[in-house]
Amino acid sequence: MKPAPRAFPMTSVAPPENPSWRDRLLAWRHRLIASPHFQRFAAAFPPTRGIARRNARALFDLCAGFVYAQVLAAALRLDLFRILADGPMTPDALARRLDLPPDRALCLLRAAASLGLLTALRDGRFALGDLGAALLGNPSVAAMVAHHAMLYDDLRDPVALLRGTAAPTRLSGYWAYAGAPDPAGADEAAVAPYGALMGASQALVARDILDAYPLARHAHLLDVGGGEGAFAVEAARSAPELRVTLVDLPAVAARAGRRFAEEGLAGRATARGGSFHDGLPTGADVVSLVRVVHDHDDAPALALMRSARAALPPGGTLLVAEPMAGTPGAEPVGDAYFGFYLLAMGSGRPRKAAELTGMLRQAGFTQVREHRTRRPLLVRLLAARAP
Repeated sequence: MKPAPRAFPMTSVAPPENPSWRDRLLAWRHRLIASPHFQRFAAAFPPTRGIARRNARALFDLCAGFVYAQVLAAALRLDLFRILADGPMTPDALARRLDLPPDRALCLLRAAASLGLLTALRDGRFALGDLGAALLGNPSVAAMVAHHAMLYDDLRDPVALLRGTAAPTRLSGYWAYAGAPDPAGADEAAVAPYGALMGASQALVARDILDAYPLARHAHLLDVGGGEGAFAVEAARSAPELRVTLVDLPAVAARAGRRFAEEGLAGRATARGGSFHDGLPTGADVVSLVRVVHDHDDAPALALMRSARAALPPGGTLLVAEPMAGTPGAEPVGDAYFGFYLLAMGSGRPRKAAELTGMLRQAGFTQVREHRTRRPLLVRLLAARAP
């Protein structure tokens, strides 16, 4: 005689009033998964063993994510990847180069290898892993990792942040336009740190945007909130006949103007200081908002789109480029990372492409179209046409 099926105790959850059969099935499934007895069964039962182990690993990775990030931060601060760029080294040699006790150096090396940043060779030496090698070609990532020390401090009490009872965050003071009562009055010392960081992050996505939407078809680009000119410079290089005007806070625009001169672009690239909420200069046939809209709450973001519409001639184009919520395969980037980052910053939120499309139409644009970028987890691109 076959034994009776085993009953798994389930946690008690109050069901909603008049639940549908789908709701009831989902609630039953979640109660089953929450049962410790079922979890042990699933980990041992061959058909479910792989799923159970992957879920256990995913859950542990969520708990340990901060530690993984600190391993990366330590490796970058110690310049570990640059040291290994010329070839593998022994742990003892690396300990001397890193100025670490041998046992502590080995702890870092093994941790970095477990995350794919390094590769542990059979002879005991360590070499770059694929992820570590990729970081060598992306210095902007190192800048963002260093910047995260501020974000981690702001997320020390995430519930207080969500409830709005936390003390003023460090990020709101760092981003002058987000936390200052008069952003246009910020001096160069206040904008220099975030201007450099914004330039690094824009450089990471500028080519992706320009490959997806070449600007050679246009005569004049107005780059709004363009920081120190990272995107504007790449745009000018990609289209030799293109004139470029950058608009940002006065102290930021001054730094952009100096960069245009250093790049030999002063003849066709200019920087104008001011608040873009007070209106935008006319004359351009394409306006770009690169990682700008998601920094603003709905009302100012819509007002900015309307200002762009007013500045454009009939047939002009507005480009909105930023990481977006709900991006397939990159949901944690748009929804989790940027959701909490912007919450700590005190301004803006990540939006889905459909939300941005609706806002663009509300602002008076038509024919909104997404242009595929190479790395949509970093940036997606919407082009909206003015009627």
